[in-house]
Amino acid sequence: MTAATSDPFFHGSAVTLEGRGVLMIGPSGAGKSAMAAELVSRGGLLVGDDRLQMSHEPQGLFAAPRPGFEGQLECRGVGILTVPHTRRARIHLVVDMGREERDRLPPPREILLLGCKLPLLHRAGDGHFAAALMLQLQMLDP
Repeated sequence: MTAATSDPFFHGSAVTLEGRGVLMIGPSGAGKSAMAAELVSRGGLLVGDDRLQMSHEPQGLFAAPRPGFEGQLECRGVGILTVPHTRRARIHLVVDMGREERDRLPPPREILLLGCKLPLLHRAGDGHFAAALMLQLQMLDP
């Protein structure tokens, strides 16, 4: 969200696992919805896909789905799926799906969103990234 727009929504997808949320950001076609589908298939709950309502609160950054699209996940080549979901979640981790990780052991990174500093990962290009994200979420404080 920027001051230059009156759009109250943030472009991204979010999933939560046991009270720990991950926000996927990046350009259209970067794999945000695909990663959300993968995480939900592994036991996560969809917070929202494509457009999210974000809010900075004393406890941290929170995401909610766009009204009327609760539990709706767009899967390219399949269609809109209704998946297990939640109405709101605190975000603990951000993944920039538009940037591929080049380092085998990347340095710690942070991103500032709506005044909240959060750990930031870049998309890893191999088949274990969804599993690694699930493990990373389990390690974070709820």
